[in-house]
Amino acid sequence: MDKQESKQRLDKIKDQLESVDYAYYVLDKPVMSDAARDSLKDEVERIEALYPDLITSDSPTQRIGGKALGRFKKIKHGIKKYSLDDVFSFEEIEEFDKRVKRFLNLKSDQDIEYTCELKIDGLNMSFHYQKGQFVRAVTRGDGTTGEDVTHTVKTIKSLPLRLPEEVDVEVGGEVFMPSKSFEKLNKSGQKFANPRNAAAGTVRQLDPAVAASRDLDIFCWSIYNPSKELVTQVDMLERMKKLKFKVNPHYIKVKNIHETIKYCQEWTKKRDKLPYVIDGIAIKVNRLDWQKKLGRASKYVRWSTAYKFPAEQATSVVEDIVWQVGRTGALTPVAHLRPVFVDGSMVSRATLHNMDEINRKDVRIGDTVILQKAGDIIPEIIEPLPKLRTGKEKEVVQPISCPICNSTVEGKKDQVAIYCSNKNCFAQESENLIHFVSRKGFDIDGMGDKIVEQLINEGIVRDFTDIFELKIGDLEPLERFAEKSAENLIKSIENSKQINLSKLIYSLGIRYVGEETAYLLSEEYPAQSVLGFINQVKEKKLEELVEIQGIGDKVATSIYNYFHDVDSLARLEKLSELGVTINQEEKVENEKIKGKTFVLTGSLGNMSRDEAKAIIKDNGGKTSSSVSAKTDYLLAGKDPGSKFDKAKKLEVKIINSDEFRKLI
Repeated sequence: MDKQESKQRLDKIKDQLESVDYAYYVLDKPVMSDAARDSLKDEVERIEALYPDLITSDSPTQRIGGKALGRFKKIKHGIKKYSLDDVFSFEEIEEFDKRVKRFLNLKSDQDIEYTCELKIDGLNMSFHYQKGQFVRAVTRGDGTTGEDVTHTVKTIKSLPLRLPEEVDVEVGGEVFMPSKSFEKLNKSGQKFANPRNAAAGTVRQLDPAVAASRDLDIFCWSIYNPSKELVTQVDMLERMKKLKFKVNPHYIKVKNIHETIKYCQEWTKKRDKLPYVIDGIAIKVNRLDWQKKLGRASKYVRWSTAYKFPAEQATSVVEDIVWQVGRTGALTPVAHLRPVFVDGSMVSRATLHNMDEINRKDVRIGDTVILQKAGDIIPEIIEPLPKLRTGKEKEVVQPISCPICNSTVEGKKDQVAIYCSNKNCFAQESENLIHFVSRKGFDIDGMGDKIVEQLINEGIVRDFTDIFELKIGDLEPLERFAEKSAENLIKSIENSKQINLSKLIYSLGIRYVGEETAYLLSEEYPAQSVLGFINQVKEKKLEELVEIQGIGDKVATSIYNYFHDVDSLARLEKLSELGVTINQEEKVENEKIKGKTFVLTGSLGNMSRDEAKAIIKDNGGKTSSSVSAKTDYLLAGKDPGSKFDKAKKLEVKIINSDEFRKLI
């Protein structure tokens, strides 16, 4: 954008942000998350960095001062401060419970008492007392060193300056700004993004009188050097109350992890009714001796975790909306975005699912939109921001013809998706055949994407059965082929005819059936031959397929439809006629691997990932493509990716190839 376009964009964003602030701070009716608002503010900062003369006094970048930062005395903590690991699902809470039990050598069905405390969205602080007298307040900082902010924190009226007992104690707590104080502060002319930023800015004021006027508050949640008579976390909270510290009244002791989840569910619904902001629930093992035994990992304590409420959001611009054709012929609209960092990764694509969703959300090419992403989930567009429209935005038109083969696009009964009507569409044919010959399928060496496309273009191959009827004479006249290369490909095709059942199932490209589902089917319906497998599955009722553990209604329906389709069955039967056979491999289940879920990352040296996956499955284990709370092992090789970091965060057991060999 040139300077004039940048100024127009800047003015529109400032107008949008003003509306958001008014709705949130004055009307108390939030219309946008803090993360999305901050994303817009980041764009303002980028434009102002390019054109400093566009900075005005009403810019959001000029409302928050941070000049005092760095002027405070650095204090090294006597007791190092650790963070709580964040979890975002109830499944991860259950996995936390399992990790605690494993570490304490408890039975899986044994209940553990936990305390659940509201996680205040404020500033982590340590309060120091000597002989009952308040002497110092120190920010958490990097956990090792913080800043001395005693002069401002001392003005907080709920903080006791003298305790009823002459004790030396260090108490941990949260400095926060109540919602009403926050609203009052913003109405006075000083605009902050949220109460947490307001609290942080206030404790870093040079003038304590300014801090005193802003009505900060505290909740305390820990005694860092508890006396021996304290046995539980609840004892500690009660002890702080006796010492006149302010403790959040909504904490609770629960009997097990199921009650913990129930507590999280309740507060997810009613957190907006509180007079202050919370961003989650702190879950802590109640017994202090168990807390000590569990100890700490490199960054996080093992005896506690924080359940966080919302997914992160950001804003970006829709640069284009492209319709993609998949293996099933379905046309899916995909938004191409101006790259933006969301939830730990750079995002440049977002799914819009179908035309109904585009119309319902009124998303247009050129719109500024709010994105949301949680974990490994593909980002989705929450809503556009119409106030930022310039008039150049384009409405999306549903295609009437396939963007690949130009055939008519049609709908299907009871479905909102649209499909290419041409079953021989080049996009579908090539995608299906590339999938069929891939390493996870028939693994035909020498038959890459370009060769598949060439064979389709020449009319030599139309479906996967044609591959097994190829002759050297069919290939030699083609570009890229000579006598030797043609001979090698035919040998590869012949060698691929012996295949594991799970790989055969995967290669068929049945909708919703990936590598793991294919393995589940092969375990449920083991067969000596292709025909034997066909006969088993086609006789099953839909209800029987749904009952297979790990296969839901949608997947079961897709499998049922495939094995009741005349053309599909004919192709499978022809595979058998052409000599495709099922490998008969004996399984020797390993108790150390049986039932365990593995995720693989990085180069494993002398062992390929597919070989490692085969070993795991042959020994009764499972593999997954992504790390989650259900992962038992991350098998990490050289140059591991982001899965390694996520596994460390979730405290998943990480092993190398040597340790893996010991397991097997």
